[in-house]
Amino acid sequence: MYARHVAEILDRLRREGRTVAAYIAETLPSVAGQIVFPPGYLAEVYRHVRAAGGLCIADEVQTGFGRLGTHFWGFESQDVVPDIVVLGKPIGNAFPLAAVVTTREIAASFDNGMEFFSTFGGNPVACAAALAVLEVLEEEKLQERTLRVGRHLVNCMCDREAVNGLQSLQQRHPLIGDVRGSGLFLGVDLVRDRATRAPAPEEANYVVNRLRDCGILTGTDGPHHNVLKLRPPLIFSEADADLFLQTLDSILGEDAAQPMA
Repeated sequence: MYARHVAEILDRLRREGRTVAAYIAETLPSVAGQIVFPPGYLAEVYRHVRAAGGLCIADEVQTGFGRLGTHFWGFESQDVVPDIVVLGKPIGNAFPLAAVVTTREIAASFDNGMEFFSTFGGNPVACAAALAVLEVLEEEKLQERTLRVGRHLVNCMCDREAVNGLQSLQQRHPLIGDVRGSGLFLGVDLVRDRATRAPAPEEANYVVNRLRDCGILTGTDGPHHNVLKLRPPLIFSEADADLFLQTLDSILGEDAAQPMA
């Protein structure tokens, strides 16, 4: 159903005598509010785009390098193979580095007389930093850790007092309308009314600032800035998760964190 909207746009462009160059999307749109695409969505969209002569680009800046836990690259979770993959930030673990991965045919098409350059052009130091990151991810099994800790964050049902996963907190606190994501790419959707899905941006702002007061840095995403974005470092542990959950539970119980009428 959702992919049909893309097909309609492509059809409108065709009727207007226009063509499509490319389609780019995060596998799980982060700024949009940690959105999880329906199964098969990208496969259907890619089919329509390629039929119209366009390329398919996957933005893996936020979702790549094992952050989802279940897959090393986000696009794998949609069972697709992009024509171009763009990478940034995590590839260098704070070293200024970005990368574009594509086919030889597409790369060769840039050799057409047009000047093309990259601010973060390849150099031995950048390559060494990127290789070191890949080695640590593999040797320390950070993808497996991400999956384990992410599931703990969402589903934890501990014996210790006040340590429960996000889904349990959702049952106790009406401000939480949805918990979604994978691994250490999670979103907590804060709403004033679960039936109407009315967003709660003021309450979300209060929660993130109270978390900061407690030494925990989070942020908000989504068109209404009402979705808590949880994207901690991949070395995040179960103990770190417990501290976060305890703190969030306490803050959500405060008067100022109750949904406004």
